[in-house]
Amino acid sequence: MRFVLLLLFIPFSLTAQERPTAAAIASAQPLATEAGMTILAKGGNAFDAAITVSAVLAVVEPYGSGFGGGGFWLLHRASDKRQVMLDGRETAPLAAQRDMYLDDTGEVVPGLSMNGALAAGIPGQAAALAHLAEHYGQLPLSTTLAPAIRIAREGFEVSEYYRTMAGFRLEVLQRFPETAAIFLQDGELPSLGHRIIQTDLAATLERLARAGHAGFYAGETAQRMLASIERHRGIWQQADLEQYRLIEREPIRFSYRGHQVITVPPPSSGGVALATILNILQGYQLDELGEAERLHLLAEAMRRAYRDRAEYLGDSDFVEVPIQRLTDPYYAAGLAASIRLDQATPSSTLPGIGGEPGGLHTSHFSILDREGNQVAATLSINYPFGSGLVAEGTGLLLNNEMDDFSAKPGSPNAYGLVGAEANAIAPGKRMLSSMSPTLVHSNDGVAILGTPGGSRIITTVLQGILAHVDNRPVSEWVAQPRIHHQYLPDKLYHEPEALDSVVKKSLEARGHQLEASTRPWGNMQAIHWRISDGRVSAASDPRGEGLALTDK
Repeated sequence: MRFVLLLLFIPFSLTAQERPTAAAIASAQPLATEAGMTILAKGGNAFDAAITVSAVLAVVEPYGSGFGGGGFWLLHRASDKRQVMLDGRETAPLAAQRDMYLDDTGEVVPGLSMNGALAAGIPGQAAALAHLAEHYGQLPLSTTLAPAIRIAREGFEVSEYYRTMAGFRLEVLQRFPETAAIFLQDGELPSLGHRIIQTDLAATLERLARAGHAGFYAGETAQRMLASIERHRGIWQQADLEQYRLIEREPIRFSYRGHQVITVPPPSSGGVALATILNILQGYQLDELGEAERLHLLAEAMRRAYRDRAEYLGDSDFVEVPIQRLTDPYYAAGLAASIRLDQATPSSTLPGIGGEPGGLHTSHFSILDREGNQVAATLSINYPFGSGLVAEGTGLLLNNEMDDFSAKPGSPNAYGLVGAEANAIAPGKRMLSSMSPTLVHSNDGVAILGTPGGSRIITTVLQGILAHVDNRPVSEWVAQPRIHHQYLPDKLYHEPEALDSVVKKSLEARGHQLEASTRPWGNMQAIHWRISDGRVSAASDPRGEGLALTDK
């Protein structure tokens, strides 16, 4: 089949008269969704609800996100059609050094960037929520943080999913007494229904509610964080907290088959990778391909995008990232020229650098209000339960996002992703991320989606976008079986039900090394607003324990 380059770009705009008939929230945890809907009912907008959902998730999903971590909040404001990404990504401490996780022989020290104080970057979520309240919300933080404060103080019940995640990191949770006292039961996995109570976290959130940004990055909370980091031989300084700032960034935008994709720029790699993959796919008539041929093409496009991720992507405030070139359709045409529909391209033959993927961490939510304001937000503390360290007296479970840097260019991180000098450690730098909250606009409707999943986030969001473009219902976006290729290791991963025996044989005949996941991945939360009649539908991934609600 011949690759055909399409350069058509279609501008989309929603008129002032167009409004959804319902508001909707889809999040990874029912308590967070319900709290967000309560805020909308009190007169808050989507941005107020985003503060509440983010905060409640921090309380009830400590394995996925939290105020000791960060994230990306992608916004669309209906009144002036402003679209912006709030970059609340963590930063490297000012005392960080490029080789801080290497031993005397230049090899990575196992666990050093994963567990304890040295693994933690400077948190960004509190700054993001304070910024949301000040510039986009309609309600005070004392109102939007109130549900999270109440749940932290009263507790929430342990679920089977919580037990699974805690069991995955049990040894690290047991290592730190403050952490074990909060998240375990007598030092062991808590029983079903056991209540996790976080009184210190409730007090920390009350200080944030009273004083905004300064209530977290200065004063009592800051002093307690710094004292704990010093006690555990970390390298944070007061200047790290004083200098942390939320950054507003222009989203990446491109068109795909009559749809405008609005997604995230660096320090996320997601937007660039999605543009590369969809620009490649744009040159093929996917509906004319057989199932095996279509999946092969998807894998080959993924392979090339992840190779570029490894080579070029990093914090664009520190390194030059060729975003315009990497997202250009002509560049994609050049990548597609090396794709054969009858044969897989060995990753070793692609120029670049030379890991198992993971992804049980992170959280995502999507929000649409009745004015048409939209939020897609992906939040993280990196690995489940982050660094495992709770800063004493704060209730803050600190992230281990420093592992997302390239500790040694060419060496894989916890998720099997490799990186080059562009993502090397530097003081104050933001580590590369795969988080990819995304909006898709067209004359027919709006999609709001995203997912956790580590290195598999980008490809999971990709498959959600393709399902939307194919006019499949939102319930299918979140539930469909998934595949994944990330360049290295050179394997085509798939969920157990994603491939039948005929398709497997066809892909193997093309040279793909297949590996079935032992469990499903991702936890997509999605909303669809159909413009023609204003109808709104929402869905939460059946792989998780989330909840999607509309107010009608």
